[in-house]
Amino acid sequence: MANESSTIVQRLWNYCNVLRDDGVSYGDYVEQLTYLLFLKMADEQTKPPFNKPSIIPKGFDWQSLFDKDGDALEVHYRHILETLGKGKGMLGVIFRKSQNKVQDPAKLRRLIELINAETWVGMDIDVKGEIYEGLLQKNAEDIKSGAGQYFTPRPLIKAMVEVMKPEPGMTICDPACGTGGFILVAHDYIVKNYKLDKEQKRKLKYETFKGKDIVDAVVRLCVMNLYLHGIEAPVECGDSLISEPNEHFSIVLTNPPFGKKSSITIVNGEGKADRESLIYERPDFWATTSNKQLNFLQHVKSLLKINGKAAIVAPDNVLFEGGAGETVRKKLLHECDVHTLLRLPTGIFYAQGVKANVLFFDRKPAREKPWTDKLWIYDFRTNKHFTLKTNQLKYEELQDFIKCYNPENRHERAENERFRAFSYDELMQRDKVSLDIFWLKDESLEDSENLPDPDILAREIAENLEGALDQFSSIYENLENK
Repeated sequence: MANESSTIVQRLWNYCNVLRDDGVSYGDYVEQLTYLLFLKMADEQTKPPFNKPSIIPKGFDWQSLFDKDGDALEVHYRHILETLGKGKGMLGVIFRKSQNKVQDPAKLRRLIELINAETWVGMDIDVKGEIYEGLLQKNAEDIKSGAGQYFTPRPLIKAMVEVMKPEPGMTICDPACGTGGFILVAHDYIVKNYKLDKEQKRKLKYETFKGKDIVDAVVRLCVMNLYLHGIEAPVECGDSLISEPNEHFSIVLTNPPFGKKSSITIVNGEGKADRESLIYERPDFWATTSNKQLNFLQHVKSLLKINGKAAIVAPDNVLFEGGAGETVRKKLLHECDVHTLLRLPTGIFYAQGVKANVLFFDRKPAREKPWTDKLWIYDFRTNKHFTLKTNQLKYEELQDFIKCYNPENRHERAENERFRAFSYDELMQRDKVSLDIFWLKDESLEDSENLPDPDILAREIAENLEGALDQFSSIYENLENK
C-alpha cells in the first residue's frame, strides 16, 4: 500500500517539475491538484456502486472539464473555479478565492489526464491520505514557499497525541491547524485504540474535531487532507485570537505560528480598546500583549472545558519573557495544572531559528490554592542534534519521553537524567517565574575533540542570534508599553 501511494506521489510530483518551468510553485501545484482531485472524486461518487446525487452543479463538473481542450478548457476551468467558490459548505471552503495557476492548456489537460487515470474513491483511505500527505510534506520541504511553517513534524505530533490519549466522545480542537496534522493523528489514535460502534464512528467523522487557521489557502489544504482521510470536520478560516471562544473542548492540540509580532494587541478586560486601531478586548485573558505566542497560550486555556487537557508548542520566549509573560506564567501555574514541559531540540521545524517546547496543562475550576503541584521537565534538547535533511527526528527517539511522561498514570513518575520535577514554590522563587530551566551539561562545549559538524554549529549560532534578537525586541516592547 505504501509502495502504491509513493508511486502515485512520485508520478504527480514529477509532473510538478514540468510545470515549474512555467513558474508554477509547489504550493500552487498542490492547490490545483486539490481542485481537480475534488472534482474527480465527486464525479466518481455519482457512478456505481455509490450512485449519489452530484454535489457539483451540472456543467461545472469533472465531465464538463474532461470534454474540453485548448483555450476552451482553460476558460471553462477558470469559470468552474469562480462558480464553485461561491458554494456553501465544504465546496465553498475548498474553492474559495480559487484561481487557475496552470496557464498552458496542454499542461492543464495532461494534469487532468493524470488524475483521471486513477480511481480515487475506490482507493483505500490510507492510500489517498498518504498520497496527499506526501505532497504536503514535499511542499513543506520547499524552503522558498514558506509552507513549512504550517507543517509540524509528524513524529512530534504522534508523541504528543500518544501522551494525551484522546478517547471516543471527546471534542478536540486545533486553533492554528495548518494542514491538519494534529487532527489526523488524533483521529488515527482513536480508530486504532478503540472498537467503535456505528454512532461513535459517525461522531468521530463529523463532530469530534474542529480546526481554524488564518490563511485561506492553508484551510483549503487542511479540509482536503481531512476529507481524503475520511474526516469531514468543520475547519474555519479566520483569526483565532480575535474573540472569546463560544465553544469549549476536551482537548486542545496545537502548534501556533512562530511569528514574534502580531499586528494586533489583545487587551484584557481592564484596558479600553481603541476601535480605530487593531486592538481587541479579550476579558478572558490575563495580560495585554502583542506577543502572539503568549496570546495563543491564553486562548488555548480559554478554549478548554474545565478539566480539559492542552498540549501547545511554544517558543522559548514564552518561558522567560518578563512583563506580560511573567503575568501569564503566574496565572497559568495557579489556575491550571501545568504538569509537563518537553524541551525540543533545534533543527526539527521548517521555520528556522526556533527553540521550542511543548507545554502540557489541564484547565481546573477556580480555587484559592494553586493547581500546579510539580512541573516535570524533560530535556530533549541538550546534546541532541537533528537536521531536516540528513538526520530527521524519528518517532522512536521520543519513546523515552513517552515512557517518562507515563500516560497511563502521570501521577506516578520517576526522575532520570533527562526528566526532573520542580515544585510550585521553586518555580515561584525563580526570577520572573522563568520556566526556562536546564541542568544537563552540553558536551559540545566541554570537549573540543567532540565538536559537532560545522553545519550544525553554524545553524546553532544563527539560531542563538535569532533568539537573542527576539529577546531584545521583547525587552524593547516591554519598555515601550510601560
